[in-house]
Amino acid sequence: MGLKYSCPKLFPGDIVEYPRNKYFSHFAVYYGEKDGVPYVAHLTSRDSDSKLPRFGRALRSEVKLDPVELLGKKYKVSNMLDDSFPARDFHSVVKPAIDGMIGREVTFDILFHNSEHQATLFRYGLKKSEQIEKIYEHILPAWKKPFEERKL
Repeated sequence: MGLKYSCPKLFPGDIVEYPRNKYFSHFAVYYGEKDGVPYVAHLTSRDSDSKLPRFGRALRSEVKLDPVELLGKKYKVSNMLDDSFPARDFHSVVKPAIDGMIGREVTFDILFHNSEHQATLFRYGLKKSEQIEKIYEHILPAWKKPFEERKL
């Protein structure tokens, strides 16, 4: 877990973190191999023009299976809540949950349902985003007025 982005060996159910910029990473759950290709399940936007729409929401998002390296060549295992919560069994709980979500339309919300929330929901059964908790104090002032005006 303490390794920098080094492409470690992955086990089904591991949370995989892909660095994106100084503040954010994209998160996925290692699903396993299909035809010899390793795959991850991740929350992604369906529409290429709505990557991060106004106020951090995308109405047309879904959980998708993609090859591990399609999301990035640098990644690390980030099972960040293992010390606090037990990981759910991959084959009896996580895999069926992922299979049930594939292709279903969901709302992406940077504060309340981002890729890290989805990954922790699959692995631990609870939504948590440590990256949002770390930067929340910087986001809140910018969103305070639109939130009070009920534009969010």
